[in-house]
Amino acid sequence: MSKNEPQITPDLVASHGLKPDEYERILKLIGRVPSFTELGIFSAMWNEHCSYKSSRIHLRGLPTKAPWVIQGPGENAGVIDIGDGLAVVFKMESHNHPSFIEPYQGATTGVGGILRDVFTMGARPIACLNALSFGAPSHPKTRHLVSGVVAGIGGYGNSFGVPTVGGQVRFHTRYDGNILVNAMAVGLAESDKIFYAAASGVNMPIVYLGSKTGRDGIHGATMASAEFDDSSEEKRPTVQVGDPFAEKLLLEACLEIMRKDCVIAIQDMGAAGLTCSAVEMGAKGDLGVDLDLDKVPTRELGMSAYEMMLSESQERMLMVLKPEKEQEAEAIFRKWGLDFAVVGYTTPTKRFVVKHGGDVMADLPIKELGDEAPVYNRPFIDTPKLPVIHARDIEAPLPNVDALEKIIASPDMCSRRWVWEQYDHVILGNTVQRPGGDAAVVRVLDGPKGLALTADVTPRYCEADPFEGGKQAVAEAWRNITAVGGRPLALTDNLNFGNPERPEIMGQFVGCLRGISEACKVLDFPVVSGNVSLYNETNGRGILPTPTIGGVGLLDDFTKSATLAFKRAGEAILLIGETQGWLGQSIWLREVCGREEGAPPPVDLAAERRNGEVVRGMIHAGTATAVHDLSDGGLLVALAEMAIAGNIGATLDAPPPSIVPHAWWFGEDQGRYVITVAEDQVETILTKTTAVGVPCVRIGATGGDALAVAGEHPVAVATLKRTFEHWFPAYMRGETA
Repeated sequence: MSKNEPQITPDLVASHGLKPDEYERILKLIGRVPSFTELGIFSAMWNEHCSYKSSRIHLRGLPTKAPWVIQGPGENAGVIDIGDGLAVVFKMESHNHPSFIEPYQGATTGVGGILRDVFTMGARPIACLNALSFGAPSHPKTRHLVSGVVAGIGGYGNSFGVPTVGGQVRFHTRYDGNILVNAMAVGLAESDKIFYAAASGVNMPIVYLGSKTGRDGIHGATMASAEFDDSSEEKRPTVQVGDPFAEKLLLEACLEIMRKDCVIAIQDMGAAGLTCSAVEMGAKGDLGVDLDLDKVPTRELGMSAYEMMLSESQERMLMVLKPEKEQEAEAIFRKWGLDFAVVGYTTPTKRFVVKHGGDVMADLPIKELGDEAPVYNRPFIDTPKLPVIHARDIEAPLPNVDALEKIIASPDMCSRRWVWEQYDHVILGNTVQRPGGDAAVVRVLDGPKGLALTADVTPRYCEADPFEGGKQAVAEAWRNITAVGGRPLALTDNLNFGNPERPEIMGQFVGCLRGISEACKVLDFPVVSGNVSLYNETNGRGILPTPTIGGVGLLDDFTKSATLAFKRAGEAILLIGETQGWLGQSIWLREVCGREEGAPPPVDLAAERRNGEVVRGMIHAGTATAVHDLSDGGLLVALAEMAIAGNIGATLDAPPPSIVPHAWWFGEDQGRYVITVAEDQVETILTKTTAVGVPCVRIGATGGDALAVAGEHPVAVATLKRTFEHWFPAYMRGETA
């Protein structure tokens, strides 16, 4: 080992995020004190971000299989079969901590990393989505963070040339010190040409591809596995810097050498950089890896082995190539202006050996680096059940139409146009449904098929009741896809939680995961990829539990997809699903009454599936002219969104006498949709839905230029639109908090 490395001390071990018992485990495993470089390697491989040591035992319970699943969790991305020899490759990842410290670069490299996860599998990216959680609008950092993150997502996606087609944005004071930036990418590949990370064959060349290695991003994965405190700004050097143009070249070069059959295995250099990619490739293939760091292309002088192994410089790949194809592959990469260097070979030893400047800097058992990482069954406390809030016990402080205007003017419920207009959502020419609807729809190549894509979660439900909140997150994504006519096929998740060492936080995680698992089983909606992001806390204050669900569904004919906009006057408006008027944890209760309390709405998964299949059937038959699922804000908010989107008003009937009006209009009962149909279809639909046990009632008709609620003053659609569109641009101009 090199004599120039610092001495290993308890403080140095602690600074690497390793606890004393974990360090003792390392000593027993290798039988000696590790070198400084080896300590860095263990720190990278055994941190929460890479090893999933607090979550792994619970993730095993997720449903991951279905006849259409080609690859489930464990690879760079999940893969599903959509027929005609095509596969969809997709995944979601977090870049939360870096985006808080340096919002523009944190967001860009989040997008860049998830795109690499997809094209590493042999897929060409066709769409991106994101889910963003920011602190209270009044917090002094929030506007700066929103501006930087949105610019970063747009800057990378627009330059790389992939449309950003959907997502969500929320604000809550619990994200003040720890925002969430979850990025999702979706790609298309030939189903029999998927590329994997497991190396095979002895003495095969390991090739470094892409951009040069610098000192950016060192300890990025370790930082992502720790809480924040008041000194977190000092971690700015651990944020990577992205270059979307270099990534575009890397994409084209990778896809070209894949077409030329040069690749045995491929791994993106993401979290923990060269360390994680090399170890995973070797360990998955039951092989050893010898690396010679003198061969690694660097952009800074005098980089140490430690720095090179832990750098998270962007736009880099590691491949195992067929030896006879090495020259051909190098010529392709040189043509695209990218670095190509043979930096090592596979070995039969099952050891991870790193050399630099003639010295052996690391010599470790490769399987144990990943497989022997600690696995914790952390103690957890179930979240106590909250009382059910009864609508009749709450007096409405505002008339319902006034409450509607207040809700759609609020930060969480107003239009997100300011955000998505900064993203190129139509590049590549295949975006059928743009942002603003229930799910995006993207055409698959030149054929009739389309993909329905969404990202969703309701964190306030997850905190109030993790099990029901986890179910609801999956059901909401399933419903979004259904509402545009898609058949939900599979999901990716991004499980964002606080400190798992606190039993109540671990209880949230376990509860949400149980709910997610239950919903996936009943809805036949398996998990094929995902990410866990823990320690999202600042000074001991955790985020709301936010298990984001990214869903993918298939349309056999994209021209038959449904949209939420009212299409014409004189159509009947139908409400599908049971309405009890559930106000616990509702947006109405929070925005109009100033109360965040109560049990969230329960999710009846069997009813969810039954109702959704009826709606999907009506879309495919061409019966439903507009469709919108009901979620935040309930019925009246959904109707306002449909009216605004179509620029057509509606006359709405009085609520049934069994439900108090504010609960009818703003209750957040699950499994519901609003649809419009031609008048002559109403009786047939009511008869058919009754026959299959799906609640369906007529609630009004489209027409006019106002939303007219029985017994209340009408409000012009133009007024609703101004209210809906106002807050976000005004806030970003600094006109409101």
